[in-house]
Formats: sequence, structure tokens, C-alpha cells
Amino acid sequence: MAGEAQEGLDAGPFFHGTNAELGAGELLTPGFRSNYRPEVVMNHVYFTALLDGAGLAAELAVELRGGEPHVYEVEPTGPFEDDPNVTDQKFPGNPTRSYRCAHALRVVRERDDWTRLSPEALRAWRERLAAIHDTRAEIIN
Repeated sequence: MAGEAQEGLDAGPFFHGTNAELGAGELLTPGFRSNYRPEVVMNHVYFTALLDGAGLAAELAVELRGGEPHVYEVEPTGPFEDDPNVTDQKFPGNPTRSYRCAHALRVVRERDDWTRLSPEALRAWRERLAAIHDTRAEIIN
């Protein structure tokens, strides 16, 4: 599946943002707790075709879990689909170019050319995350 475009979906490159330190060839697999809802074990691994979108995910992971932000270029090892958490009636289509895969993502390399959030933007995201936590927003898993 690596390197193959699926009908109607991006061909990549793809990116994953996290607080985990990984090396080329390592696998990101489903079955771990959500950064956004730690009580939920995820059935999928999430990724995007937008480098800065992965950067945002990395910075949010650090906000919620600590550590340092990392953005990796990744390859899906199996079929993937649009991320239903951001492709509902509010966002017709997939403007965030976000996807999920029930199979592993293989790390190609780490990227450091993504845009870091300003302190003001990070503060705004911190407030959004607190509001999401307070409303117990559901994750489509």
C-alpha cells in the first residue's frame, strides 16, 4: 500500500505529529490511548497530507502529554480513509486532508520544516482543548 494512491484520496506525502521520539522504519500502530481522550484506546492511527497540520497535532500532543513535538513523514501500510472526526457536515469533503488507517504507519523520516505555533495561538488551542474536555466531545473511533 505504501506509495499507492487510493481512489479519491491523497497520494501523499503524509505526515504524523506526536510527542513520541521515533526513527526511520519504526511503525506507528493503532491500539494506544488518544491524546485528546486518554480513556479511549484508538482503533486507528491518524495522519494528514498537510505538514503544518501534523505540526499542530504534535504541539497539541505536547500540551496534553508533555515532551517535545515531532513531525514525521509517514507511509500507510494498508488502506486508509478520510478522518470522520473532521469530515462531517461542518466540513464537507476533507479540507484538512486528514486520514486514518487501521494499519500501521511506517516512519520515513523526521521533518523539522513545519510552522511552530505562536504563544498566542498555543494559548487559544489550550483553551479549545479545555472546552472540548469539558463538553466530553466524542471521538469517532
